[in-house]
Amino acid sequence: MPTHAEKRHLPWTPEQLHRLVAEVDKYPEFLPWCKAARITRREGNVFYADLVIAFKVFRERFTSRVTLLPDLGIDVAYIEGPFHYLNNHWRFERAPDGGCIVDFYVDFEFRSKILQNLVGMLFNEAVSRMVAAFEARARQLYGPGLAASPRPAPAAAPAG
Repeated sequence: MPTHAEKRHLPWTPEQLHRLVAEVDKYPEFLPWCKAARITRREGNVFYADLVIAFKVFRERFTSRVTLLPDLGIDVAYIEGPFHYLNNHWRFERAPDGGCIVDFYVDFEFRSKILQNLVGMLFNEAVSRMVAAFEARARQLYGPGLAASPRPAPAAAPAG
């Protein structure tokens, strides 16, 4: 039953990061262990996606319903595959500097005890690699981000 909740400040806009996470069909291009992804159906702000994840000798496909929320959030609901359950959500909030506070949550349990034990041992490393992959993808798509752009120098104090 690995669970991970994290808030992180990133130098891109909430709209940019929302778009990056919502492009599920692009995940195999950058996300570790994601070997295939396809959108099978769209219904307004909801779509259904099949993902294939592979690690060593394990290869599993699962289906989820992805809801794009109007306030820059994404909810993922598990439909079928190797899990007992999977809960995942993303929230993207504008930071005062124009960047984004990303609130990420994932909680899941595999049906297979072997796979659950394997993932349990590697969970923290896997989450770190996934978060790093999303950040690297944002940098690739959007550049260094707002925080890396030149900032005006502080005004000099009047002489006197």
